Amino acid sequence: MQEYDLVIIGGGPAGLAAAVSAKDQGINSILIIERDDQLGGILNQCIHNGFGLHTFKEELTGPEYSKRFIDKVVSLGIEYKLDTMVLDVNDNKQVTAVNAKDGILEIKAKAIILAMGCRERPRGALNIPGSRCSGIYTAGTAQKYVNVEGLMPGKEVVILGSGDIGLIMARRMTLEGAKVKACIELMPHSSGLKRNIVQCLDDFDIPLKLSHTIINIHGGDRLSGVTIAAVDDKRKVIAGTEEYIPCDTLLLSVGLLPENELSRKANVKLSRVTGGPEVDESMQTSISGIFTCGNVLHVHDLVDNVTTESYTAGRNAADYINGIHHEGASIPIFATGGVRYTVPTTINAENIGNGIDVRFRVGEVYKNSYISVYFDDALEMHLKKKILTPGEMESVKLTKAVFDKYSECTKITIKVEKE
Repeated sequence: MQEYDLVIIGGGPAGLAAAVSAKDQGINSILIIERDDQLGGILNQCIHNGFGLHTFKEELTGPEYSKRFIDKVVSLGIEYKLDTMVLDVNDNKQVTAVNAKDGILEIKAKAIILAMGCRERPRGALNIPGSRCSGIYTAGTAQKYVNVEGLMPGKEVVILGSGDIGLIMARRMTLEGAKVKACIELMPHSSGLKRNIVQCLDDFDIPLKLSHTIINIHGGDRLSGVTIAAVDDKRKVIAGTEEYIPCDTLLLSVGLLPENELSRKANVKLSRVTGGPEVDESMQTSISGIFTCGNVLHVHDLVDNVTTESYTAGRNAADYINGIHHEGASIPIFATGGVRYTVPTTINAENIGNGIDVRFRVGEVYKNSYISVYFDDALEMHLKKKILTPGEMESVKLTKAVFDKYSECTKITIKVEKE
């Protein structure tokens, strides 16, 4: 059995940043395991710009952003294995993996960081009636075809869902000569970033139909069109609002699912809201010594936030390995009143240094509201927000001084409130 201080599962932006952070803290025995044939993860197919504004103070494409971290990993001499599939992780921090060169690998680690990313929700999860014809792709699959393989999925496109990948692909398909007929969104608001709605839909006169869904898919061997309809506030189809849109391609951008099969095998406790692990202030899961970061934890809007979170996971995994991580009583955080979840879900003030950023998403659109933070029943923060949307991640910074102020606190509550 091979032994490492730290094993990181996933060589995308989260795993790379976590590895660099742990190395900076003096951990030399690190192994990154990546199932693809190159490091960089999903960013390798994200050739649009907009990455790195926070991390590098400049605008980069996805491959440029990932290359910065790949270069760091290589220059620091961090070991990695490509084309390697992890089969099992257990709560004793043992990893079983396989590749063509080494065969079965048994690896023992002092700490593990889970950074497997996420996958797209497929058609089979949507239960849309109609033909099982060709021409239906997830937005990410279409992105890989166009940006990596140089293949066009189709010429007349409808997009279901307004997640960021779908919005970006609406622009990408248009630039490649396709006609994007419409972007169809079930909810009364978009699930993507506002800047992507403006830059990818509005700038190209692509209609965004909110409170609509696809109720039928038409076609023989190839997709020929879809029927859409409006829905009410309970997401039920409104009779008489049906509209047929001819198209040869349907792209699905209907949500991302954290890849947590390995987390389940390690008996990590998962959130019912995000599908990712529940973590403490150190990005440590319910299993001591197993940490997590990136989209396997919760789906992010910006890769820069993934990097910041991964730095935290790497630093704290190093502290755990070095025996300076504090275990003990933690304060639970309750998400309520419009806040869907928080990361972390518990905080041990001994591990936060000068402070901690608590990230969260709201469940619907709120205008001219407040983010309120309570320590027990004491209102500590009341932050005015002109608009809150599910597509934009929010955060509040809790300082060490605040925890000193409420040293006897038994719970923290974060909620949306009116004035």
